[in-house]
Amino acid sequence: MISKEFLTRVKLSRLRSYQIAQLAGLHPSTLSKLVTGIEHPKNKDLRIIAVGRVLGLKPDECFEQVVVTAAGDTNGTGGA
Repeated sequence: MISKEFLTRVKLSRLRSYQIAQLAGLHPSTLSKLVTGIEHPKNKDLRIIAVGRVLGLKPDECFEQVVVTAAGDTNGTGGA
């Protein structure tokens, strides 16, 4: 899952999204699909890491850390 920090950096960057995409070696529509959630990248997706580098993020800062609890819930949300 893409991190909130990654999404914030894309949205607040002084670069336009098409410029970020070009610098990362992506088509602008691919970046748009990733940021809007149309496409769901896996952890360690090289496209996300490339965009993160353009934005000054380390690879591990590009993805949310998923924690699985003993009950099998992710991030402890459990629907409560």
